[in-house]
Amino acid sequence: MRAPVTYWFMGAPSEDLVAWARDLARGYLDVPQFRDARWRHVQAVGAKAAALAPAFGIDGDILVAAAWLHDIGYSPELARTGFHPLDGARLIARAGQRRIAALVAHHSGAGLEARLRGLGDDMAEFRDEQSPVRDALWACDMTTSPTGQPVTFGARLAEIENRYGRDHSVARAISAASADIRRAIAATGARASNVGSDLGMR
Repeated sequence: MRAPVTYWFMGAPSEDLVAWARDLARGYLDVPQFRDARWRHVQAVGAKAAALAPAFGIDGDILVAAAWLHDIGYSPELARTGFHPLDGARLIARAGQRRIAALVAHHSGAGLEARLRGLGDDMAEFRDEQSPVRDALWACDMTTSPTGQPVTFGARLAEIENRYGRDHSVARAISAASADIRRAIAATGARASNVGSDLGMR
């Protein structure tokens, strides 16, 4: 059952930010059509971000919340443009969480795909902060398989190309952003070592 809308349309959540994000993601993605893959992926990305959070100080909760919410726009209930980073970001922005919304909008090179889809002007609603937190979100996403297993970025990219086809906008955008994604993974891996794990960042 989806979370009540009254819980998240009232501005900034009064309860724990991570719990709010996790509950919101669960409400939209812990449903039969997503349980075999999408929801497992989101849970694993959220767990990976949580393990990294101590390396990001006061921004740790922002990272974890964004990780839980990064794929929420796949929910058919939220589909407006059909581009999940943007549809998810707009929901989160309506909840008053503009920074998390921007991280979700631009996760894993989504800005490139938006332009390929003719949605560049729409994405301009959200600023790409190009920060270590953004890099960590990209790294957590791009080193986690669709079913929640740790993978290398090379394996993730190959899976995306196989699933969508190399000419699809998703595969084209991830391929075009691959240098930035690899840099984000390397930088995040260095931070991960400070909390005692590489977390599969490669």
